[in-house]
Amino acid sequence: MDLFNPHSDETTNLLPKDGTVHYYGKLFSREEANRYLDILLQSIEWKNDEAIIFGKLILTKRKVAWYGNSSFEYTYSNTTKKALSWTKELLELKKIIEEKTGEIFNSCLLNLYHSGDEGMAWHSDAEKDLKKNGAIGSVSFGAERKFAFKHKETKEVVSLILEHGSLLVMKDETQTHWLHRLPPTKTTTKPRVNLTFRFIVS
Repeated sequence: MDLFNPHSDETTNLLPKDGTVHYYGKLFSREEANRYLDILLQSIEWKNDEAIIFGKLILTKRKVAWYGNSSFEYTYSNTTKKALSWTKELLELKKIIEEKTGEIFNSCLLNLYHSGDEGMAWHSDAEKDLKKNGAIGSVSFGAERKFAFKHKETKEVVSLILEHGSLLVMKDETQTHWLHRLPPTKTTTKPRVNLTFRFIVS
């Protein structure tokens, strides 16, 4: 099922079962979103992501950064990251997202996709460090990109477009029953910055 794009109603669950996903649409004006995009591109300590696959260290074109309340560690793809201290803008965004959703977050994993050539394969965010069935608040700045969910058993797919300055929230059993991905696309050469606010259980 493709949702391109419904009038965003944040009370509507986009998943038909086994999880909860709310799309809030654009939270920021174009001017605000452009300002945050520029600041994040320049101020974040971006590094190429690392993954160990079949014992081999792989570097991705996509860049990442990890920030949080303290220097706790977060392990995924068999590599461990230590959180950096929040920047002023990240704290601003965290407060906005928490007030909008009623959720509490203590960390943020950021992704930088330089163009539509870069994406993310099917996966779920089910690392043991994450609060089980907790909320993940995903904020997008930059190029509008398709985002898809696939049920692990039925293979049913739900897709939508994530807009510049928008918020998507995944919670409850979503990570247990659904995979998600950001497919590559030839339709854009512009960068996208994605912030995924999370709660790490220390």
